[in-house]
Amino acid sequence: MASVEEGPLPYNLWEGEKSSSSNSNPTDAVIFAGISLLIGVSCRTLLRRTFIPYTVVLLIIGTALGSLEFGSNYPLGKLGNGIRICADIDADLLLAVFLPILIFEGAFSMEVHQIKKCMAQMLLLAGPGVLISTVLIGAAVKLAFPYDWNWKTSLLLGAILSATDPVAVVALLKDLGASKKLSTIVEGESMMNDGAAIVVYQLFYRMVLGKSFGWVAVLEYLAQGSLGAVIIGLVFGMASLFWLRFVYNDTLIDFSLALTVSYIAYYTAQEQAEASGILTLVALGMVFAMSKDTHTAGGKQSLHEFWEMIAYIANTLIFILSGVIIAQSIFSIRNFDDNTGRSWGYIFLIYIILQVSRAIVVFVFYPALRYFGYGLNWKEATIVIWSGLRGAVGLALSLSVKSASGDPKYLSAETGAMFVFLTGGSVLLTLIINGSTAQLLLSLFGMDALSKSEETMVNYAKHQLLRKAEEFSRICSGRDNPFDWITVGGYATCIKDVCEDTIWPPCTTNNSYLDIDDMKTMRVCFLKATREAYWSTFNEGRTTESTISVLMESVDEAIDLATQGLHDWNYISTRLKFPGYCKFFTNVCPPRLTRWFVLKKLQDSCHICSAFIHAHRIARQLLLDYTGDNGNAAIVIAESEAEELEARKFLESVKNSMPEILHQAESREVTFSMLKCLDECLNDMEKEGILTEKVVLHIHDLLQNDLEKLSRSPPSVRFPKLGDVISIHPLFLNLSPAIRYDLERSSKVILKTPGCTLYTKGSKLTSVWLIGNGSVTSKRSPFPFHCPVDSTYARGSILGLYEALVGKPYLCDMVTNSVALCIKIKLESIISLLAQGNGVEELLWKECTIAVAKLLAPDMFKKFSMQEVRGIVDERSVMNTFSSQEIIETSHHSINFLLSGCLRDQTTEQLIECPAILPCSILNESVPYARANVMGESSGSYSKYKVVKEARIVRVDNISA
Repeated sequence: MASVEEGPLPYNLWEGEKSSSSNSNPTDAVIFAGISLLIGVSCRTLLRRTFIPYTVVLLIIGTALGSLEFGSNYPLGKLGNGIRICADIDADLLLAVFLPILIFEGAFSMEVHQIKKCMAQMLLLAGPGVLISTVLIGAAVKLAFPYDWNWKTSLLLGAILSATDPVAVVALLKDLGASKKLSTIVEGESMMNDGAAIVVYQLFYRMVLGKSFGWVAVLEYLAQGSLGAVIIGLVFGMASLFWLRFVYNDTLIDFSLALTVSYIAYYTAQEQAEASGILTLVALGMVFAMSKDTHTAGGKQSLHEFWEMIAYIANTLIFILSGVIIAQSIFSIRNFDDNTGRSWGYIFLIYIILQVSRAIVVFVFYPALRYFGYGLNWKEATIVIWSGLRGAVGLALSLSVKSASGDPKYLSAETGAMFVFLTGGSVLLTLIINGSTAQLLLSLFGMDALSKSEETMVNYAKHQLLRKAEEFSRICSGRDNPFDWITVGGYATCIKDVCEDTIWPPCTTNNSYLDIDDMKTMRVCFLKATREAYWSTFNEGRTTESTISVLMESVDEAIDLATQGLHDWNYISTRLKFPGYCKFFTNVCPPRLTRWFVLKKLQDSCHICSAFIHAHRIARQLLLDYTGDNGNAAIVIAESEAEELEARKFLESVKNSMPEILHQAESREVTFSMLKCLDECLNDMEKEGILTEKVVLHIHDLLQNDLEKLSRSPPSVRFPKLGDVISIHPLFLNLSPAIRYDLERSSKVILKTPGCTLYTKGSKLTSVWLIGNGSVTSKRSPFPFHCPVDSTYARGSILGLYEALVGKPYLCDMVTNSVALCIKIKLESIISLLAQGNGVEELLWKECTIAVAKLLAPDMFKKFSMQEVRGIVDERSVMNTFSSQEIIETSHHSINFLLSGCLRDQTTEQLIECPAILPCSILNESVPYARANVMGESSGSYSKYKVVKEARIVRVDNISA
């Protein structure tokens, strides 16, 4: 089994034929480029109000220019010299100059959400679809054409003709307002298709030149050319984004870096790594597309305009140049085939083969195309088939074959010329026939028409414009200058034929509702208003770059589910949660890195929720302004208010657990607003002419430095220090500074994410936990009976202290239910405290009563805050110790907690072990399941117990007060 032999890429083998241009001035090519751009501008000007694809017209014009130069006796002088120079362009250079621009722009302009949804469909058509297409076309050429080509040569032509270029159809789909999913599938499949086709082409090209491949080598080569290319693109993309993190508000650097990296990445993959440069560009463009939402509105618009402009220039030049090359191939085929009519017949035959193979590929994968992503109906599948145009990529590949031809053993000169002729003819026919008739097909299927709800919205918009025009006319009528309203109104054709009764939505009572499609339209309008509000908050500095992408993606996801209701919060809520791997990283990563990650996550979550609430308020008001008192609007508004309530709950939980996070977020917003206000004030002074240009530039630089500093180093979250937390805690406040210092030395601060376990039931007691911020919850009852209510322990709670005093393992599981700043105190330090005397033991027992009370009577104490529970224990509790064999009585009107020791109920003879609640009428009245939680049963107002083992009991009085 042979392995892949190293060798140069096929594009490097071009040795163009010598032409009469050898005596011409190379600068004549500039004339051809300039004339081509002028032709492109003229075509765009003349065709801008039509649906004729301008690329089709450019190809025809390029073919006409080439025909005049190569096929007539009327030379075009300097322009003709330029045409000949460009027609003999190196195939590798042709791709290297134009592809980085066209492929990167195509990938960058696509919406990331649409790409994710349609990725499976695009991969099916661009991966297995290219292989099937190559085999079908190659087999048809081998069996139907009389050129006596072997299978390798036929499959080589099949790979070349498998590369699609639907620029004309994609532009038409966008102009006609066709669904975005269809445009995304067609354009994305084309870009990936080109990359995959080049990989397959290179494989068969080397086989034609005499290299042999085994199946394993073939698979390795395809994997290297495809997967390796994607990895290169991702690496360059991530490195570029990392670079841009150090650039603030400089669009020139954004433009320059993206353009530069696209060329370098293409060269690295295509020339050095022997991978597909096109797939590298696709991956690179998608990485940049994922970050374009982090630009401000002006910067994002500038990026789109820049790439749209250079893509327009590249398309203009490459389509006219393609026409010239096609014309050259048409007239050069006479040197090899006397019967040119037969050759033209083969071009039409190859066109039919291309359409049939394309239809077979789509038909084979149609079940999968319907299942994945947004699905694909038969009309859209037909458009996908019809959009299989051929373009410059296939033409350049055929030129590289022609340049390498001449050896009859492998590729004869006739074969090379026929490759260019057949490929050029395919490009010409697919563009002229498919490209120019795509609109007719869309119209036939009704895919360019407005839906019923969209027509209603158009009528409503015209009605609103008519009202504005009437208001304007009333204002102008009060002026002294006379005017002719009939003349003025004659120019406002956009508001003619407006029905005065037009309203939107088409219902005005709360008892009438729209159908599901119209409700979807209303929700989509609401979500788009929300998206614009997000942009405003981002430009105002209320959200950060790391959060705007989440907000935009939530809108896209919600639009997909608009028929079911508003679901943007569902997506956001999943992004607010800490990922599962956080628990692992908090245990293995350094504490500082863990703290940075947790705080960053919380800060972003707060920014997201604040922006969500703000944007939904704006969108609700806009919906009310446009619809008035409408039952359908009320449905959407109610859905929005329910989602806002969830966002407020999240912010409230952060406020209760980590108030420093909200303080930091508010400080950042205020700082950004202040700096922006100063910038606007400076602009006003510049417009008024108060300051000189030099002064304005100086102060503007200072302001930009301040804004960049805020972006790079926002206000940090200030947590209390370990010593401060210990010193202000009521338990340790009564201890001497020396003891507190020893505690501080033996303690450790740990930041826990939600869902982290502090300790588990029955595990060995090793430390005591002080909750500095956040909250934790007990997850298992330590008793034989079941307690259906979990106990929550907030800031200031000390957990594990009771177990340390009684010498037992941990009684229950303790799990964080929010981000919690925990202080881990070694057990040895608590034991040393007990040896201090001076009432320290009593303080510790009283402190642990708080945790025991919340654990044993969660429903009774959950309505109280931590400070209130502490106040109850301090002011209304009495702790007593009883000796063995002593008889005691407990009142049912007080809560009695058995903290240590063992009792026996005198009535039931039941043995009661600590910790336990002794019978209490207050507990029975307030907690329905209390009779299952108390120990012992007695009648009357008192219960009697015999002390079996020295017992410590805390009585809490007047709890209801």
